[in-house]
Amino acid sequence: MEEYAREPCPWRIVDDCGGAFTMGAIGGAIFQSIKGFRNAPSGMNRRLVGSLAAIKQRSPIIAGNFAVWGGMFSTIDCTLVHLRRKEDPWNSIISGAATGGILAARNGLPAMAGSALIGGVLLAIIEGVGILFTRLSADQFKPPNPNLEDPSQLGPPPGFHTQQPHY
Repeated sequence: MEEYAREPCPWRIVDDCGGAFTMGAIGGAIFQSIKGFRNAPSGMNRRLVGSLAAIKQRSPIIAGNFAVWGGMFSTIDCTLVHLRRKEDPWNSIISGAATGGILAARNGLPAMAGSALIGGVLLAIIEGVGILFTRLSADQFKPPNPNLEDPSQLGPPPGFHTQQPHY
């Protein structure tokens, strides 16, 4: 449930856009450093220079692409929250599908449909796994049964007979 206790929508868009940019910058730098190292001429110094050049060329582009995706996803998600008047996993699934379709619009209708399908399926998997983990971990936070904690509720142990005093 901590996902739904986030910032209000205008700030959520900015927050998600910045987080996506950061993920794209870090992930892009790691990926591009490996790619630049492998594609550089032989020699350790040349490979390190090639790695750094690839990071400087491609990492900002990847980070920007991630930021666009995150900003559009959050904008659509906030719009759905406003229109539907509730926050549930369907908003994320629909947002993922719509974002995938909109970002593939320049490539034509078949690409839009494919990207929307992939975006929706990926977000459905992510939301489903989140719900599964929430349900699995919810058992450890259940309050204990109060009847079992009070020994007087258990009754006498088996084989224990109380006798009335004889006067």
